Amino acid sequence: MALNDWVVACLVALAVWILLSGLDDLFISLVWGLTAKKAFPWPSDAELQQAVERRTAIFVPLWREHGVIRQMLDFNLAEIRYGNFDVFIGVYPNDEATFQVVSEAGLRHHRVHLALVPHDGPTSKADCLNAIRRHMVEYEARHGVNFETIVLHDAEDLIHPDSLRLINWYMRDYQMVQVPVLALPTGLNEFTHGLYCDEFAEYQQKDIPVRRKLGGFLPSNGVGTGFDRQSMERIAAQRGGRMFDPACLTEDYETGYRLYLLGCRQIFVPVRFRGGAPVATREYFPRNFRAAVRQRSRWITGIVLQGWQNHGWGRGPGQLYWFWRDRKGMVGNLLAPAVNLLFLYGAMNGAIRQVLPGWLLPLYPATAAIALVQVAIRMWTSARVYGWAFASGVPLRMLWGNVLNCLATAAALRQFVVARLRREKLAWRKTEHMYPVYAEGRLDVVLSRPEVGR
Repeated sequence: MALNDWVVACLVALAVWILLSGLDDLFISLVWGLTAKKAFPWPSDAELQQAVERRTAIFVPLWREHGVIRQMLDFNLAEIRYGNFDVFIGVYPNDEATFQVVSEAGLRHHRVHLALVPHDGPTSKADCLNAIRRHMVEYEARHGVNFETIVLHDAEDLIHPDSLRLINWYMRDYQMVQVPVLALPTGLNEFTHGLYCDEFAEYQQKDIPVRRKLGGFLPSNGVGTGFDRQSMERIAAQRGGRMFDPACLTEDYETGYRLYLLGCRQIFVPVRFRGGAPVATREYFPRNFRAAVRQRSRWITGIVLQGWQNHGWGRGPGQLYWFWRDRKGMVGNLLAPAVNLLFLYGAMNGAIRQVLPGWLLPLYPATAAIALVQVAIRMWTSARVYGWAFASGVPLRMLWGNVLNCLATAAALRQFVVARLRREKLAWRKTEHMYPVYAEGRLDVVLSRPEVGR
């Protein structure tokens, strides 16, 4: 086969892949557009206040988080509008600085309990969570109490005051309740963190609600997730007392699928604005390129590679489509930079017409049109949370994201293959966290939503 034939074959395969992936995204967007106005069964404030409070345990796994956990606890414990909860914090014995901070917090706050992991770290987040669960069981035995709900949070989270009340309300009928998670606002010049703002705004307002409406299993966001205790104990019984898979780097995704397999009901509480701010868990995500690659490589390894290894394509055809959507990024991320260059090359001089066969030429404007629709939707969802000035940077941040995701995917593949060849466990690849400055009863961060058209 001549070189030119190879080029044409590659371009044809690339064009077909782009079209299939674009049509997939367009389908989700169409369903979202047709169902977005459908009413959600929101409880009234009076109903939330009068609801019987299930005893709730908040799990917070830590590794070297001494710089943020004090502020996180002081702020959230003062703001949460819920009475019947305790916070269990997992700490490794070789993390002395975090141990000291959490011990001091336990003296200031009667709800805070240090759960010491029985071995040095870091291991995996799931392993730390399992240690927290064991400490909770011991606490129950000592005090004669029983926790009915488990809620996951991280050291960088700003928990919405009504988050636990909403989880408590919907836990009457569901075994997993997910409160939205949104990035805290940053400036236009922060492309990396801005990408998280855009992605989570779109994912939480469009993708996850559509996924639930179409019957897909609901992955946990890792934070702001409430689990029914009895259902989680059913998972633990299958794993020899371990609620979370210690070998999995994305225990949130894994747990959501496990609950689905058990027939548990799952619900996502859609993004709602009250007092000018979204009812959601807020946090800073990685704000530099290297840290973002590190975090996303972990996500890709856990969701795509370990998910594929552990579950194949699911039990039966029901979830096949959602596994496809969750995993197609493995290919799409690697191809995205080349696709961007090809699009610009063809758009600038029309040279693509000299290479592609005639029957394939209509795919070029078709895929371009689909891409423009997706850009517009992401801008709208981002603007709804952060305002139109910030959303104006979406197109550039999407290009930045293509490079970031490509490198993260390559890193994930390398880490996974090397670990398999060496028969090593994949370690908890932690990212550094930061917390908004909290002093004198206020946060040095703007949480309210800019005025935008809804």
